[in-house]
Amino acid sequence: MSGHGRARRGRARKRRGNIRQAGLKIFLTAIIVAGGLLAGAIGASRAPGPGSGEAQPGKSFQGEADVGQVPLGEEKTGELDAVKDSSSTQAGQPQKEDWRLILVNPWNAIPEGYGVDLAQLKNGQAVDERCYPDLQEMMDDCRDQGLSPLICSSYRSQQKQEALFENRRNSLLAQGYSQEEARAEAGKAVALPGTSEHQLGLAVDIVDLSNQNLDESQEDTAVQGWLMENSWKYGFILRYPNGKSALTGIIYEPWHYRYVGREAAQEIYERGVCLEEYLQA
Repeated sequence: MSGHGRARRGRARKRRGNIRQAGLKIFLTAIIVAGGLLAGAIGASRAPGPGSGEAQPGKSFQGEADVGQVPLGEEKTGELDAVKDSSSTQAGQPQKEDWRLILVNPWNAIPEGYGVDLAQLKNGQAVDERCYPDLQEMMDDCRDQGLSPLICSSYRSQQKQEALFENRRNSLLAQGYSQEEARAEAGKAVALPGTSEHQLGLAVDIVDLSNQNLDESQEDTAVQGWLMENSWKYGFILRYPNGKSALTGIIYEPWHYRYVGREAAQEIYERGVCLEEYLQA
């Protein structure tokens, strides 16, 4: 073969090599471009969007707004509605923690540490200052009817209640009662110290000036007739009504009035119940 032919074949091989290299470069470039597009598509499919279930910075999940973010005039359902329903079921129910409705009887002693701020009356008596305005109004209105009510007992200290109880117990002992019998019987008329409503400052014994006997004859006086019909209007109830001794633990006392507030007093009067029955409702 001549030198000219060999040179021609060498140039042909070089052109074919260049073509193959160019094709390889194009193929690799295409792969890289395709790979980039595929990665972009995958990344786009994974990127968070509104309501996608993953929060974006500075955004909240749809439907998960904080209570403070709820627009005015709108409310979240669920817990708020449950609270509303719960409060509505309590409407009209006695609130036993109300200071006016503290239950004190032979089975319920005065709460430990109980204290009271007293308002002094002109005749030396005293009551819880919170019930004083209603008591004064009731007494004034009773007098306006030409009647003569007299408060003969009101707030009592522990020492005063102890003295009254002991006097009653000793009187029964002198009548032949045993120690146990005298204590039990005395408790029906004079509350055991620590279980007297008088120690709350919310109870008053009111008699007619013309009859100051603390017995059932009081119910026939004009003062008691007016009080039994009207005391509820001022927040007071006849605390120990006739026929309720088994529930109150105290004998019928047509002179003993207890402040419970006007709303409770009205319901107790209209239903004809005692405080124990009212609080059990």
